[in-house]
This record gives sequence, C-alpha cells and structure tokens, in this order.
Amino acid sequence: MKIKIGAGILVLFALVAVLGPLLISADPAATSEAGLQGPSAEHWLGTTQTGQDILVQTVYGARVSLGVGVLSALIATMLAIAVGLIGGYVGGVVDEVLSVLTNIFLVLPALPLIIVLAGYLPQRGVASVAVVIAVTGWAWGARVLRAQTLSVRRRDFVQAARASGEGPLRIVFYEIMPVLLPVIATSFLATVVAAILAEAGLSFLGLADLSTVSWGSMLYFAQNGQALLIGAWWWFIPPGLCIALIGTGLALVNFGIDEIANPRLRTIKVPRKARA
Repeated sequence: MKIKIGAGILVLFALVAVLGPLLISADPAATSEAGLQGPSAEHWLGTTQTGQDILVQTVYGARVSLGVGVLSALIATMLAIAVGLIGGYVGGVVDEVLSVLTNIFLVLPALPLIIVLAGYLPQRGVASVAVVIAVTGWAWGARVLRAQTLSVRRRDFVQAARASGEGPLRIVFYEIMPVLLPVIATSFLATVVAAILAEAGLSFLGLADLSTVSWGSMLYFAQNGQALLIGAWWWFIPPGLCIALIGTGLALVNFGIDEIANPRLRTIKVPRKARA
C-alpha cells in the first residue's frame, strides 16, 4: 500500500515535469501588470510581485528540481556502489583507504560543504549543481553497501563463483550487486530526497542559477519579496508543498521497499474474527 501511494505521487510529478511544459506554452519568466494577485480563474495559483504566473513556474520548476535530484542521486549511487562494493569485497589496504575517504566525507557537514563548493562554481547550471550535491552525498550509501558486502562475500554462491575462476569485478557486479539491489534502491531514493532539498537550499540562498526557474528559486524570490510578511501565501506554499509531497512519495516507496526486503518490518493483518 505504501509503495502504491508513493509511486502514485512520483508518477504524478513525473508527468507534470515531462508533459507540463509541453501543455503550458507560457513563459515562466514573463511578467505582467497583474502583480501579487491571489488564486483566480485567470491565474489558478496567483501571481508574483512582478506578475509572473505561479502555476507556470511550479510546473517548469518541477523539471529542474526533479532533474537535479535524479541526476545527483544517479552520480552519488554510482560512486557509492564503486566504493562500497569494491572496498567491501577486496578488503585489505584498498578497503582501508576507501573507508578513510568515506569517513572523511561522513564527518564533513554536508550543507556547508555544498555551499562552499557551489560558491566556486564558474557556471551554476543544473549539471554543475547536481555534481556538487552528488560529491557530498555518496558517503552514506557507500558505508551501508560496504557493510552489506562484507556479509554477502562469505556466502556460498560467492565462494562458488570464486572457485570457478570468475574475476573480482565480475563477482562484485554480477554476483553480489544483484543481491544488494534493495539496499541500492533505498540509498538512491534517500539521495533523491536529500538532493532536492539541497538544491532548494542552494537556490534559496542565491547560490544556484537563479535565471532557471526551480522550486528553490521560487522560494528565494518569495523570501526576497517578503511574501510571508505581506500575506502572499500563494507565492511560497506551492513550491514548498511540492517539495514536501515529493519527499513523502519517495519516503513511502522507500518504506515499502524496506518491508519487502525485510519481512520483519511487514505489518501483520489481524483477521476480523480475531479482533472480535
């Protein structure tokens, strides 16, 4: 049930991000004289201080925010797989070096490091921000995958593959990694949530590309326009609510995957007769 609800939320936002800009031909940066108008038949979610349509910006912002989140999670997950699986399987000096590198990134505070790295970016586009977020967000997944690999590498099918003459890389990526797919999926979804929040935080602080409309840049301009003080709730609630719903959907899917991978977490349904 959790997976169905979470997947429904994610599919809805994915359709908005992919098809929304195609169905809405308006320019999200276009200004008008209808400034700070509340929701109406003409502007369903109201307008900004300069007359920009909030609905159009929310739809276009979904593509940027979700794009940054998914791209960052893909890069971070690939780094986590490479470091965690290889280090956990090979062991020895390789594992010690990779563990020290992972611990360094775990100890460093993520948000301040993201802010520092983003401040030195020559270009603050979607790809650049995604890479910065990924570089600071792979360590947790690598630590979990390393611990799981240390356990899996002692199982019989791994020993049989090693005895049959398979190489280390083939064993890691064709024997061990398929077993750890639920853990990898959980790490990926958690990284997507963290990346979306990090992108929103960077945009809110003015460290991202503010010429690109995203949910974070919407919150930045709403804060600069003092939307909360003047009572323009329609300016900041839509992007904030979208971020919250995306986080909820990803969390529900994550919990559902945990229940499938770990039967102990499943909810036991008590028959009605037993309740009575």
